[in-house]
Amino acid sequence: MKPFGLGSADFQIAVYIGNRPNMPAYQQFNSILPLQPTEVASIGQECGNGWRKVFNVYAKFLFALNPPWLRMSKTITTWQQYRDELLLQESSETALLFSPPQLDAPNEAGISCDSDVLHIICGKTYANDLINNQHLNVQLNWFDHEFAIDKEERLIVCPYFDYRQLSNIKIDRLCQIINKLNNNS
Repeated sequence: MKPFGLGSADFQIAVYIGNRPNMPAYQQFNSILPLQPTEVASIGQECGNGWRKVFNVYAKFLFALNPPWLRMSKTITTWQQYRDELLLQESSETALLFSPPQLDAPNEAGISCDSDVLHIICGKTYANDLINNQHLNVQLNWFDHEFAIDKEERLIVCPYFDYRQLSNIKIDRLCQIINKLNNNS
């Protein structure tokens, strides 16, 4: 199965989420669809505060991380601007995937997902569901009840992308885990 969701087909950061926007356009597709500049706002408006939070937390996380391997225009100065102008668009190198992680398969652009791609699963419950239903075979090392890592697969489990679950302090922690992973690679 090829990965499917929203974002860039040549993603370097893949975030996996157990639900998708409840809009007809996002229910039946099997590829990675890049968002247009106004789509994040449209999804948030039509699907409610939960999806606004997912997009906001994703943008805050990427803006806080901003590693050299993620291209971000020097003209982008806030996470809100990043969300509105680049998040999950064609050139963003990011994806929000609704499919289970395919850690050993190439993404749509032919980039092997076992190379430098960073995989992040939103939520311990979703990660456990993937493992229990045999959609994911990894060796997770749990730091605590919220964060886990499989260094070999470059996979991290973190709290769901919601302000209460992945607060600013926890976004900083996620960035520290990623920086440590990249420095040990």
